Amino acid sequence: MMTSYAKPPFDLFAFITLPRPSAMASRIIRLTPSEYVHVLDSNSNITRVEVGPQTFTRKDHEEICLGPEKLVMVPSGSYCVVLNPVLRDEDDALVYNEYGQVKLRHGAREVRLAREPFPLYPGEQLVQSVVPLQLVPANEALHLRASQDFEHTLEDGTVIIRRAGDEWLFEGPGTFIPRPEVDKVADVSASVLMPNTALQLRARRTFTDRTGVTRLAGEEWLLRELDVKAAEVAAGKRKKGGAYLPAVEEEVLRVVEAYVLTDKRSLHLSAKRTFVDVYGITRKAGSEWLVTTQLSNSHIPDVNEAVVGPVEVTTLTNRQYCIVQQPVDASLRPQLGMQEVRTNTSFFLHPGESLMGGVQPVHVLAEGEALLLSAGEDFVDVDGTAYHAGSRWMLHGPCDYIPPMPVTIVEKRKVLPLDKNEGIYVRDTRSGTVRAVVGVSYLLQPNEVLWEKKMPAVVDKLLGRVGKDLTRVVSFPVPHNSAIYDFKSRVARVVFGPELAMLQPDEQFTVLSLSGGKPKKGHQIQSIRLALGPDFSTDIITVETLDHARLELQLSYNWQFEVDKTDPASAAKLFAVPDFVGDICKLIGSRVRSAVAATTFDDFHRSSAKIIRSSVFGVDETGKVRGKLLVEANNVAIINIDIQAIEPVDQSTRDSLQKSVYMAIEITTKSQEAAARHEGQRNDQASGGRLERQRIVDEVQAERERMSLLSLQAESAAVEATGQAVAEARARAESALIEATAAVKQAELKAEARKIEFDAEQQLLQVQREGELRNLSETNNLEVNKAKQLASIETLKFKSLVSSITPETIKAMAAAGPEAQAKLLAGLGLKGYVVTDGSSPINLFNTANGMIGMPPTPPAPRAQ
Repeated sequence: MMTSYAKPPFDLFAFITLPRPSAMASRIIRLTPSEYVHVLDSNSNITRVEVGPQTFTRKDHEEICLGPEKLVMVPSGSYCVVLNPVLRDEDDALVYNEYGQVKLRHGAREVRLAREPFPLYPGEQLVQSVVPLQLVPANEALHLRASQDFEHTLEDGTVIIRRAGDEWLFEGPGTFIPRPEVDKVADVSASVLMPNTALQLRARRTFTDRTGVTRLAGEEWLLRELDVKAAEVAAGKRKKGGAYLPAVEEEVLRVVEAYVLTDKRSLHLSAKRTFVDVYGITRKAGSEWLVTTQLSNSHIPDVNEAVVGPVEVTTLTNRQYCIVQQPVDASLRPQLGMQEVRTNTSFFLHPGESLMGGVQPVHVLAEGEALLLSAGEDFVDVDGTAYHAGSRWMLHGPCDYIPPMPVTIVEKRKVLPLDKNEGIYVRDTRSGTVRAVVGVSYLLQPNEVLWEKKMPAVVDKLLGRVGKDLTRVVSFPVPHNSAIYDFKSRVARVVFGPELAMLQPDEQFTVLSLSGGKPKKGHQIQSIRLALGPDFSTDIITVETLDHARLELQLSYNWQFEVDKTDPASAAKLFAVPDFVGDICKLIGSRVRSAVAATTFDDFHRSSAKIIRSSVFGVDETGKVRGKLLVEANNVAIINIDIQAIEPVDQSTRDSLQKSVYMAIEITTKSQEAAARHEGQRNDQASGGRLERQRIVDEVQAERERMSLLSLQAESAAVEATGQAVAEARARAESALIEATAAVKQAELKAEARKIEFDAEQQLLQVQREGELRNLSETNNLEVNKAKQLASIETLKFKSLVSSITPETIKAMAAAGPEAQAKLLAGLGLKGYVVTDGSSPINLFNTANGMIGMPPTPPAPRAQ
């Protein structure tokens, strides 16, 4: 329990000048058992260490240089490093100089392990704080280097002399005890070698490794699992798993994994320099070889070996074959320039060997297939036939064929099936002649090849041959009533449709370049076939009348060719004119222009069709227009001509023509208006008579209907009066009944509403009461819990405060004030005092009563 004291009415120290509390506190220092201070004696200029527990009172010639500071505590399993440590004798006692100052080993470092808490003497520095000792587990080590010469005694009494710059390993498991003369370079972990793996090492300097082999600086070698196990067994340090800790003279470059060899995979290697491999075979620099399962199931490449790559097995069935170039002999030496055919086997390609064309299937020839073969040198076939170098022959199916070494397969040929309307061009390589084979299936002979027929680009485009097989016979389907013209050297022929025209190797189609467009322009239409008609062409020509009116006429001509298909001379005249469309348009245009030039505009406007037809077709002896115009050059006949449009070229002529058209339209319109007006008047008179007659008939009918209406109105009035009386009586009865029923229903609803309101009020009141009770209960519970928690917190706080301060400290604090006051009064010889600030009044009567007869207060005992 803490006791509270009442504050005195005034302070007796008010009349005494005392030193400042801070100055008092700096003179008296209470050191706990774990604290120390450095005290400088200014008289002797010596710094000493004061260690608690004690209450240190500083003298006037003393000065606190450092502290209070905590003692350095090094727990078990930890260490610290001190710079400039103190000098101790053989009994571990401090060594002082002649002036009483403790001696230091300047520039030295001292590693201090677990011990009693100690202070740092003047000049000492903690350069490495307290840290745990490093535990080195198994398969790990520390790479250490000596910074200066020292001697180290092992547990068995062996003395090891280390020179500055020496490097070594501290291997685990163990706890590393640091020394000031030793620096840690790095942490080293063991490399675990699994089966089929090896370490590639390099020597940093010349040394003897753990297997007893002398390694030169820069040398590289492989360390396999078997080598590690043998070295560990020899050293008595057999470890599980083949873990290897590299020495400080070794550098681990990488972990080399083995290549697993199977019956389907081998390894292609090459030698970087001359050496003896793991199989005891001497390999020359630059040599290449295969490692297969016959040597080992797995192979780890040596540092002197370069892996070219894995080699997959080549497997040939009885339906496959291959040609091996430069095959190796029994001593694995390649036979340069040789070839070998292999089939139905499995093998690895040795270095220098290669496949020509890869694995190829056996050539299976069906019926209608053949192989074109060529002999590279003189040889005799299996059937006894002798072939000379360069000769060619055909091997026909059905059969299987594997070509021997001197034989080259030029190509595989098949029978070309041709319909009766299909063909191919075949060229004889001996004579050079080209012929067309049409309508039969054909297999090329050894001295025959397919020939491509070249034609002009425009012909290929018209025939659709672009991107197609040019060895096929060129054909063109000639539709009905058409003709095409093709020519051979000094021989020409015309093909009439419907027919399929097929060209011989030296034949070409004639391309027609016809005029097109409106007005006609040359070389606008390109075609191979010529339509015989009847057909039409449209052209626009400009003419000028006798009175210089320029007109633009759009004419359409119907034409057709009159040809005797049985007469070659008549047929040949069809293609006598290259551009018959342009020619007939020019012919008709010239005739029309000459005829219109001799006619005035008015006459031409009234009789344009007759003038044009008579100018084109001409008139006979009777003055009648002829029916057609025949061009003798190519037998084309114009059988009809039509005027599609006539438009003046000059604006004045166009205006005059427009004015005359408007006048004609106006006259026609007025005549039509007059006729319509007369017809309308006649129709009005007839309609008026019919309307008057219908009016009279309607009035008679209306009188009849009015009489019937009056009779019905009388009957309706009687019925209405009777019904109204009955309805009024019935309505009054029903109204009274409804009012009574409504009153009863209203009373029932009011009673039900009051009941509902009362129930709702009671329910609401009950809910409010329950809510208030629940709220009050929860509030009380919260207050109780809060009070409990606050009491628990205050209790824990007071307990923690008391336990942290300790009862002895509280007792010393309570006795410190009265004890200091008693000592002060005893030293000054005062028995009473008053302390005031000069502004508050002092009750001296009560003070005097307290001072008189008051026994002196004995001094409080000093806390021990």
